[in-house]
Amino acid sequence: KSYKITVQNTGQEFVVEPEKIPYGRHGIPGSILDTISKTDSELIDHACGGVQACSTCHIIVEKGLDSCNEISDREDDYLDQTPGLTLESRLSCACVPDGSEDIVIRIPDWNRNEVKE
Repeated sequence: KSYKITVQNTGQEFVVEPEKIPYGRHGIPGSILDTISKTDSELIDHACGGVQACSTCHIIVEKGLDSCNEISDREDDYLDQTPGLTLESRLSCACVPDGSEDIVIRIPDWNRNEVKE
């Protein structure tokens, strides 16, 4: 069953079709970064290429956090270095929803890449 990931800041919606995962280029297969980067690879910064080696892809999951995988020790270590950390913070490269509900995320204002090169 497909589900949506909505980016609250921009209103963009991304439809996830589980049978097509992995989409390909960035993050854990099925992660929020994997899904979004299939059509907009610059919306969420990801300096390390989505391999859980930085915290630039920090997002805040506003809705649907319970349907996402648990935070790994590695992700937790990088989240500790993230400015603006909240209880709903995740790295988009490591956050994998199970598809049981739609997801709403917010990209922190300081982290949004508004300049497309």
